[in-house]
Amino acid sequence: MVVKIAVLGATGYVGGRLVPHLIGHGHQVVCISRNAQRLANRSWRREVEVRAGDVADAASLEAALAGCEAAFYLVHAMGMTDDFAHADRIGARNMALAAEAAGLSRIVYLGGLGSDAPGLSPHLESRHEVGRLLASGSVPVTELRAAVIIGSGSASFEMLRHLVEVLPAMICPRWVTATRCQPIAIADVLHYLATAVGMPAAAHEVVEIGGPDVVSYRDMMNAYARCAGLRRRLILPVPVLTPRLSSHWVKLVTPLPYDLARPLVDSLVNDVVVSKARSIERRLQHQPLRLDEALQRAVQHVQDLDITTSWMDSAADRTAASPMPQDPNWAGGTVLADEREVSVDASIEDAFATVSGIGGERGWYAAQWLWQLRGALDKLIGGVGMRRGRRHPDDLQVGDAVDFFRVEVCEPPSLLRLRAEMRVPGDAWLEWQLSKSAEGVLLQQRARFHPRGVLGRLYWWVLVPVHTMIFRELIARLAITAEARSPQLDQDQPPQGQSHQGR
Repeated sequence: MVVKIAVLGATGYVGGRLVPHLIGHGHQVVCISRNAQRLANRSWRREVEVRAGDVADAASLEAALAGCEAAFYLVHAMGMTDDFAHADRIGARNMALAAEAAGLSRIVYLGGLGSDAPGLSPHLESRHEVGRLLASGSVPVTELRAAVIIGSGSASFEMLRHLVEVLPAMICPRWVTATRCQPIAIADVLHYLATAVGMPAAAHEVVEIGGPDVVSYRDMMNAYARCAGLRRRLILPVPVLTPRLSSHWVKLVTPLPYDLARPLVDSLVNDVVVSKARSIERRLQHQPLRLDEALQRAVQHVQDLDITTSWMDSAADRTAASPMPQDPNWAGGTVLADEREVSVDASIEDAFATVSGIGGERGWYAAQWLWQLRGALDKLIGGVGMRRGRRHPDDLQVGDAVDFFRVEVCEPPSLLRLRAEMRVPGDAWLEWQLSKSAEGVLLQQRARFHPRGVLGRLYWWVLVPVHTMIFRELIARLAITAEARSPQLDQDQPPQGQSHQGR
């Protein structure tokens, strides 16, 4: 059955993979997003319709859903705001109203596994509440509930991967060995989601999905070590580590920020196993991947740098009233800046490739230890830190994470703007503009900061000497690297003693 389907959450981990899956099945897809620009560079962008809509605004949702027959609701505010349950509650209520007004025939929602009995973690309880609120209208809701999703780039997989790869031995809470979990491969999640559209509709049907293996979290760690070719990890369970303490440990060792790690770790105390009464096996004949195969696929994708979507893709969008780096002083307040420019003897394509390859494993060219120190300090105060890295060492898209920045504008080969997501008393951007000149390419670099109150101004002025040193060296190193990429230079003889000074 081919239908016109709306996808809310197409910029997220699951949504970004579901869209091409639906296209492959012949469906007409409408992506509803607060920020359409974040979908501009997706490989499937020309095959879908993108409409503006915000789950916090029921009227915008109703307009965006017009003409659609069904919708996937893949929106989750966890990690976006301190009170994610409140934000998700508002979004679900608005979606129920808008779906009813738009005349949808079905909503398919991906929630979290767990018993309906009292005692669920706040995260899982919120996931169940969203399902109930979506079903509060007249539109039938199919709620698929899943536990840990195994796939390159998923938050749960990345937490597992970093814990096992970084720590040969670890002290863990006792529930790591006792709690039962039924992980599922992302490929199987996509299959079940796409198939759910054609299932007979009910007012509110809860269907549970999972892989064939029921394991403890220690079993999953051992399985990852086995699939990644690592030695078996020494895991010592103790009764004294609380979820709160464990969340801080996860924050330090993995790329996940505390606001995301805490609700995930809190949920690890609950058994998340498919019940026979609600198992999707009663409805569909499909053989899901075993845990080892799912892990092996995910590990291979990470090694091949083939990560199409990631948990890092989701980010809180800015409002129209938020300051922008190009705003003048009278529009929203003071914007402090460090601005430099240099001529580069290279093609504009090589210069942009150099600039857009910054961060991640390649590093920041100048004073890398200071960038690492800033990332460590950010992690300690609850920020994202530097461990996120980047999705791909060369390819860059709007919405991608680059260490503790996020790509806000990417217009090859002329403009790249990164917005800072570390914890700072204000809003910060790092931007490069490139243009052709008589001397080759003019590279302009701008670091801009919109301070918040007195603390924001003190933060900027105290760090002026450090910023001056870093940004002066950064633009010089970018120029040298761009020229080394240029075909006219001998690649076996890198430039020696060459120096560029920003003006």
